[in-house]
Amino acid sequence: MAAIVRSGDTITAWAGASLARVSAFAQASGLAGLEFASGIPGTLGGGCAMNAGAYGGQLSDVLIDARMLLDDAVKTLTVEDMQMGYRTSLPLREGGIVISARFALTPDNPESIAERMRELNARRRDKQPLNRPSAGSTFKRPEGHFAGALIEQSGLKGYRVGGAQVSEKHAGFIVNAGGATAKDILTLIGIVQDEVLTRFGVHLETEVRILGED
Repeated sequence: MAAIVRSGDTITAWAGASLARVSAFAQASGLAGLEFASGIPGTLGGGCAMNAGAYGGQLSDVLIDARMLLDDAVKTLTVEDMQMGYRTSLPLREGGIVISARFALTPDNPESIAERMRELNARRRDKQPLNRPSAGSTFKRPEGHFAGALIEQSGLKGYRVGGAQVSEKHAGFIVNAGGATAKDILTLIGIVQDEVLTRFGVHLETEVRILGED
């Protein structure tokens, strides 16, 4: 479930392929359009379901269609059928499972593509707490605001519950500062949501998917 193949200017990738591998394959093939995905952790399947994106790009920009298990049948959904929005899609809302996806990309010089990937990943290293374990950006961007700024303005940058900590580098990330448990992280998420709601009247919705809560 991790194969990646090329046909002309189209790439087909299966759900188990990492987004980093898919973007690296595209770069080596001289196909542009997936540079933004080179530093996003996770797999193609999850990325399609969440409409993963960064630095002005998202998978829906280049997606042609996706095969998935939906309503006990394998179906092919066009990008329009997928109803992709900010970190959401029809399969995510309906419990579908992505099997594979096709992307329409643009021919370009491989080194030019690689340079853009290096620039984006340098920006990530500069702004994000990549030195600490985390699940990535914890909260979705609320309309008209930035989650990290609201959290920082609430005085929570660096705030800890057990081993879980609001990152001191970027308040939009909750990191494992050492020995964090799921309970620590979930408790800290709740504290952040309550404080931001109290101060600014904004509810922070989690971008991370929380599974298996007691």
